[in-house]
Amino acid sequence: MGALLIGSLAFSVLALLFFSWLTREVFEGELTKFDLHIRLAVHQYASSGLTLAMEAFSDLGSPVFLSCLFVVLVIIFLLVRWRYAAIWLAISMAGAVALDVTLKDVFHRARPIAYFIPQPQSYSFPSGHALGSFCFYMVLAGVLTARIRNLAVRVLIWVFAGLLVGMIGFSRVYLGVHWPTDVIAGYAAAAFWVTGLVTVDRWRRR
Repeated sequence: MGALLIGSLAFSVLALLFFSWLTREVFEGELTKFDLHIRLAVHQYASSGLTLAMEAFSDLGSPVFLSCLFVVLVIIFLLVRWRYAAIWLAISMAGAVALDVTLKDVFHRARPIAYFIPQPQSYSFPSGHALGSFCFYMVLAGVLTARIRNLAVRVLIWVFAGLLVGMIGFSRVYLGVHWPTDVIAGYAAAAFWVTGLVTVDRWRRR
């Protein structure tokens, strides 16, 4: 338990440090070429079929979809008496919303010009889809695998959650509504928050 506590704390601190470094580099203009290069490299593979797929992935990380799925899952968890899982998911998403709103308002980064969908009106940094989907799907994977003994099933759940979160972030770059560094920053902020929760939980258990 001590090693797990230290490991989660270390990961949370590293995620915070990485987010801080990334933020500084972005707003000093050091990563502008990186953003432009990745954005153009992704866009050259655009097609009508791929655009439909990316819109679908993006919808899986939208606030409306995650809110509806959150309500459904909380009701299910309470019905099957997974009260702790419901609390975990609720706290995780409350923090995700608070981080997204606060960080966007602090940094005021303008969005790139969208390619295929209407231009969002909110600020760009960090990506709310990346942040929210990480906090939702990765925590969901955690609460599910904690109750499953079959190793293969647990691995599949984690792989599926990771791929889904990755595709949601990629879809935002493909659709042109975020810079790549917005998505990376969203993941970093979410990793800090989620591993911070894990650290507090393990400390409480000790």
